[in-house]
Amino acid sequence: MDLGYSGIMSSRTLKPIFARGGARRQEILDQAVEMLASHSGPSQGDKMHFCMNNLGMNDTEYLECLNTASNGGLVKSALGWD
Repeated sequence: MDLGYSGIMSSRTLKPIFARGGARRQEILDQAVEMLASHSGPSQGDKMHFCMNNLGMNDTEYLECLNTASNGGLVKSALGWD
């Protein structure tokens, strides 16, 4: 999986089709779920920084991706269901 700058970034700026409201935004969110679920690579904090600052995710998008990546574990933990 490659969430690097090539393809989705233009001069360190997210291409409009991948930005919030863009035609291909869901592709970025789906790839972010895979990245967040991966146990390899950068730390979870670095992954969050990348999603928020480079992919332009808001808090809701990031938390939804993180919850999906953890198979609902984020919400279960927050609600004390585990």
